[in-house]
Amino acid sequence: MKLVTAIIKPFKLDDVREALSEVGVQGITVTEVKGFGRQQGHTELYRGAEYVVDFLPKVKVEVAIEDSQLDAVLDAITKASHTGKIGDGKLFVTAVEQAIRIRTGETGNEAL
Repeated sequence: MKLVTAIIKPFKLDDVREALSEVGVQGITVTEVKGFGRQQGHTELYRGAEYVVDFLPKVKVEVAIEDSQLDAVLDAITKASHTGKIGDGKLFVTAVEQAIRIRTGETGNEAL
């Protein structure tokens, strides 16, 4: 099993959710987060005063999947979240040792 974590632009969330659904992903976890990478934030003007916004709003999408789904999921997220501009985001893949469905007690891939 793998845990795919994607950090994407907020307006791309619906596109990513639809793309994951099309490749057979049944559940996702979404968290609103803030951060920065190469973008390094930007400056904004508020009531005549300029200030720096260091942390930009992003969305973190987490998906637990079977190993066989990995390539399809990575491809779906990459295509759905791509704009070609700086700040499109990142994907991280982590190995999952165990998963347990609390309601039924199912373990492993059956718990996904």
